[in-house]
Amino acid sequence: MFKKILIANRGEIACRVIKTARKMGIKTVAVYSDADRNALHVKMADEAVHIGPPPANQSYIVIDKILDAIRQTGAEAVHPGYGFLSERMDFAAALEDMGVVFIGPPSPAIEAMGDKITSKKLAQQAGVSTVPGYMGLIADADEAVKISDQIGYPVMIKASAGGGGKGMRIAWNAAEAREGFESSKNEAAASFGDDRIFIEKFVTQPRHIEIQVLADKHGNCVYLHERECSIQRRNQKVIEEAPSPFLDEATRKAMGEQACALAKAVGYTSAGTVEFIVDGSRNFYFLEMNTRLQVEHPVTELITGVDLVEQMIRVAAGEPLPFKQEDLKINGWAMESRLYAEDPYRNFLPSIGRLTRYRPPVEGKTDRGGIVRNDTGVYEGGEISMYYDPMIAKLCTWGATRGEAIEEMRLALDTFEVEGIGHNLPFVGAVMDHPRFVSGNITTAFIAEEYPEGFQGATLDGVTLRKVAAAAAAMNRVAEIRRTRITGTMDNHQRRVGDVWVVSLAGQDFAVQIAADRDGSTVTFAEGDSHRVTSDWTPGQSLARLTVDGQPLVLKVGKVPMGFRIRLRGADLKVHVRSPRAAELAKLMPEKLPPDTSKYLLCPMPGLIVKISVEEGQEVQEGQALATVEAMKMENILKAERKGVVRKISAAPGASLKVDDVIMEFE
Repeated sequence: MFKKILIANRGEIACRVIKTARKMGIKTVAVYSDADRNALHVKMADEAVHIGPPPANQSYIVIDKILDAIRQTGAEAVHPGYGFLSERMDFAAALEDMGVVFIGPPSPAIEAMGDKITSKKLAQQAGVSTVPGYMGLIADADEAVKISDQIGYPVMIKASAGGGGKGMRIAWNAAEAREGFESSKNEAAASFGDDRIFIEKFVTQPRHIEIQVLADKHGNCVYLHERECSIQRRNQKVIEEAPSPFLDEATRKAMGEQACALAKAVGYTSAGTVEFIVDGSRNFYFLEMNTRLQVEHPVTELITGVDLVEQMIRVAAGEPLPFKQEDLKINGWAMESRLYAEDPYRNFLPSIGRLTRYRPPVEGKTDRGGIVRNDTGVYEGGEISMYYDPMIAKLCTWGATRGEAIEEMRLALDTFEVEGIGHNLPFVGAVMDHPRFVSGNITTAFIAEEYPEGFQGATLDGVTLRKVAAAAAAMNRVAEIRRTRITGTMDNHQRRVGDVWVVSLAGQDFAVQIAADRDGSTVTFAEGDSHRVTSDWTPGQSLARLTVDGQPLVLKVGKVPMGFRIRLRGADLKVHVRSPRAAELAKLMPEKLPPDTSKYLLCPMPGLIVKISVEEGQEVQEGQALATVEAMKMENILKAERKGVVRKISAAPGASLKVDDVIMEFE
């Protein structure tokens, strides 16, 4: 077994590999850029080597710098994680030339299957059903439009070396094909150093289901069942689960056997994933093979008990797989929510900055018999950089059934505290409560169909609202008692804590009466129904763990005048608890309106202006491209919402802007 391995990656996946290496007694070497000098993976590793400036194309994907780090530290093997150099055949070949073991497949297998164009041709030759498309290289935008016209819209424009949603666009017409080709090509060059593009038919209403395979150097290959990855936004996976709620045993077996046959055909070893598109009749079509560890691998580990990173290391060291196909049973259900530094209230645009608060839920077994796991590469006080993926953490839960896994995820998300940046915790929390998701009736179009106007927060059902109102009333009583104990008050003046209140939230008023005892409070509504609330919450705590009628309720709590800001299940509520007279007067207060910014194009995220597409004095039409902003390796094209005339342009290409900085003004 290896004594020392180098991890050619960063963030949560580098931390994940380090954890398994520690368990196996293997020393680790981290590499880091200027932006990651204080990163968690650097702190966790036994050694760390600086490899250059923040941009990945000057550090993490420069092969010579990784090879220099290997020479400096004497690492015997390299784990590439995912992204960066993980699917670069020339990197694996360079390691082989050095006599250093690549913890992944052999370079010919990477060349054969890592390249999406080549892998599709091989799949077709093997008789695997594939999605219609053009597998050759595309020279320019004109050719891209011509090919798209021939295939028939909509089409998917994809980077050959792509992954993680980078360099990928859907085009519904010729104009979008031209625009998408150019943006995909630019993103692919910046992210992967490879700007080759291919085009295929976009299959509407599909499910994205992938098979995890594991092969050793002794001819053994197994599949560790499937992962359902259909909850995607802009082709980026957001929520994954294992197994899929859609597959039956026969389809699962057929997909698994086909995945293994494909892996064996190219001499594949190590962990890999074969991705399929599955239609409503359970017909499946080969999409691509990822010749690396997948981001969502933890859900497979939770239902099989197999540490995939450990098996990758053991396979690389020449050991045979310790199990056979019949040993790999499905145990329970697992969910994964990807926590991204993206603001769901701004159409999921990237957010950067310092994590002023980062408190994940406690990992391990829960009181309800489930499991919580959190894979992360950040810490409280650390920064989310504009140079890399916006991943903060991968929150995973396990339960004996799908319903139990979802409920564990709901509570874990409610418990997860993140402040200082925009993040998608409210959104994934809302999805966990969405009836269509709960039913398992999902496709890759789920987010686009269910949130066509973007995410503006969740609306809680009436039962949950009343539970929150009862909880807020009980918490307010605790806060009122605290306020009566303030020192320095007037002599002969005693503040009495009332038992009749009006709780206002989500546009509703609830008149309640509180009867408290040593164990908790009974909150009775005007209609006569009551809720029993218990908690050890004290004023100032940002997380309130309560039980309402014996069921757990976790609230993120902030202070507002005469009440609380409460967040749970994707809802962000201002909850006011007032005396009846104060509630009566509050209805007479005028509502403060937000400022009018309709005549300005504001930068929706921290980023770099790549292109200004109009000039001062120019008339623009609805939907016309105005500017391109790059953030976190993604190009974002800002378009006109309506017809107008450009009065003033305040930013130029190359400018670095903050959120809401003015790009241009209209007449």
